[in-house]
Amino acid sequence: MSDRIETVVLDSQGLSAWFSHDRGTLAMIRSFHSMAADLVVCANTIVEVVHARVNTPRLNWALSQVRIEPVTEQAARASAKLLIQAGLHGHKHAIDATVAEVALRQPGPVAVLTSDVDDMVKLCGSRVRVIAV
Repeated sequence: MSDRIETVVLDSQGLSAWFSHDRGTLAMIRSFHSMAADLVVCANTIVEVVHARVNTPRLNWALSQVRIEPVTEQAARASAKLLIQAGLHGHKHAIDATVAEVALRQPGPVAVLTSDVDDMVKLCGSRVRVIAV
């Protein structure tokens, strides 16, 4: 990671990989940390990442290290607009759209750590660097 990044937004897979100690993700997070980049998570990403076998203490530790952005009515309307502009719809893309909306309103340059590169590129365009997890 040689390019300067100001803000890193983690989608559910990015967050899961981090608190599950995925080596590649840990290396990226260390690199972003060395740049003093802010780590950000959309509030509904927390809902998406939780399941019966999640390691709650690790998740809580990871969440204590990030800024959690709320999904307000204004954010939801902006997310819906992003879906329309990208030609996407439905619950499959709804959380992706809220993550993209959060990324687009952060101080740049911004990166998103995601497992859904194609949709995130459609939603964010060239304004956000999309990094596969």
